[in-house]
Order: sequence, then C-alpha cells, then structure tokens
Amino acid sequence: MLHLYRIAVNSFREALREPVYFLMLFGALLLIGHYPWMTLFVFREQLKLVVDSAMATTMLFSLAVCVLCATSTVSREMRNGTVLLLLSKPITRWSFILGKICGIVAASLLFCWTCSCASVISVYVAVDQFRMETGLYFAFVGLVFLACIAGMVLNYLKGCSFSEYSAYAGAILMFGMTVFCWKFQPHPELSLMDLGKALILLSPAVLIMAVMAVGFASRFDVVPSMCLCTLFFFLGLISSYLFGGKVEDPALAALSSLLYAAIPNWQFFWMADALAVNRNIPGYYVWWAIGYAVIYSVVIAVWAVVFFQNREAAGTREN
Repeated sequence: MLHLYRIAVNSFREALREPVYFLMLFGALLLIGHYPWMTLFVFREQLKLVVDSAMATTMLFSLAVCVLCATSTVSREMRNGTVLLLLSKPITRWSFILGKICGIVAASLLFCWTCSCASVISVYVAVDQFRMETGLYFAFVGLVFLACIAGMVLNYLKGCSFSEYSAYAGAILMFGMTVFCWKFQPHPELSLMDLGKALILLSPAVLIMAVMAVGFASRFDVVPSMCLCTLFFFLGLISSYLFGGKVEDPALAALSSLLYAAIPNWQFFWMADALAVNRNIPGYYVWWAIGYAVIYSVVIAVWAVVFFQNREAAGTREN
C-alpha cells in the first residue's frame, strides 16, 4: 500500500506539472469568467446561458485533461522505460496501475473542482440581461492572474513547478471567492443547492473518463488511447438514442442492452436542462449517479489491472 500511495502522489504531481494541464485550466477559467460578458442583452436568458456554458466548459475541459494527462504520463513512461525501472523494484504491477489511476483521478477532480467554483462565481457575476457585477468580474480575473503570479514567484524563489503551484493557488483562490460570494453577495435567481448538485454530478463523469484513459494508456500508445477515449465519449453522448430504445428481435435486444451497459452514458451526469426549467434535482439521484460511476470505474480498473499483468513493459521502449 505504501508503494501505491507514493506512485499515486507522484502521478498526481506529474499530471499537474504537465504544461497542457495549466493551459487548459487557465483557458477554462478565463472562458467561464467571460461568459457573463458574452451573454449580455439576450432578453432574460443570460443566467441560463451562463450556467449551460460554464457547465459545458467544465465538463469538456475536465474530460480532455483526463485523457491528455493520462496518455502523456503513462504512455511516456511505457516508451522511455521508466516502468521497467519501477517494476525491477519490489513494486507489483497492480500497485503501479492503481497508483497511476488514483493520481490521474485526483488531478482531474482538482481541475473539475476549480472550474466548478469558477462557474458559481460566474453565476454571481451575471446579475441580469442588461448589467453585471463588474467588481466581481475584475476580482475574478485578478485572482486568475494572481494564481499565475504565485506560481511564478514560487518557481523563481524555490524552484517549484510553475504549473503545479499555479493550479494549487487557483483552486484555493477560486474556493475562497466562492465562499465570499455565498456569504456577502445577493443570491442569483437560481437555486444554489440545485446548481451545486449539478456541478457535483460532473465529478463522476470525470472519474469514469480518468480511469478509462489510464486503462487505455497502459495498453496503447498516445494516439490510439486518445482515439478510443474520444470514441467512447461520443458514443456515450448518444448512448440512449443508439442502445436505449426498444428492440423487438431478442438477439439484437440483448446486444443493445450489453452495449448500453458497457458504454458510459454521459447524459446521466448532465443536469443543465433541469436547471433551465427550475426542476429540483433529488439528492438520491446524486448518490445514484456517484454509485454508478464508482461501480463502472472499479470494473474498468480491474480490467486495466488484469490486462496490464501480461503487458510487455519493454515492448514500446524506443531505442
């Protein structure tokens, strides 16, 4: 277990040190922060557009970070022979792959958490269709750049990773500003409880994609892993349409049910439509979705461990 913990921590920090992680986080935060500006003068639809856009940005960028970090870290270690060095020590294959999964999942959930906090702040900035809280907006943008400055200072003074510590600072500052808005700002015309549940439901989707990305990356190179993750993402978006309908043929019905269970349905975690019509999101549904994601992730993790047992670790090493 100690080896698993150390591999998980190293994988987490390595994912945060990837330049693509910082670029995606910086871009997502700026996009979310500017949505109130982009949705002015839309005749009573500003809040809906801000919520939809912020949640879509959070989900898509988080899923992309899962795939990019998993493929870049795991596949790179498979190519350059780092896996051989680790497995030559008293480290089992299952602890290696599970440690990688835990590290990538933690980094992806931190990304999703930071963007979710930014989404709540963006909702507070969007007052109505004709004006916005400019003070909150400039404070939000200032905190994003302050996180970058904190990373630069720590990198210059102590040699710390700029990307890693900028991500830490961004998460802390976004959470602090979210608490400030909740305590001292007028609440928007939206149920914050339901908004919180909708944002929480994005995390199980990120969990599934992170575990899936690590599983594919442990078996395939970068490009095939990214293609498979992209394929599963698009199939999951239309899973209900392709496999969720009634089929009269028993054989096709069984195949359709199997595919419907095997492909993750991302619509289970997308509650922006419920927020648009002010529909309450039941608490039991949140727990049901989390349970579904955990069971699905455990199955994928077991598959990744089993198939990694007979993987030739030196098979993709470059000469």
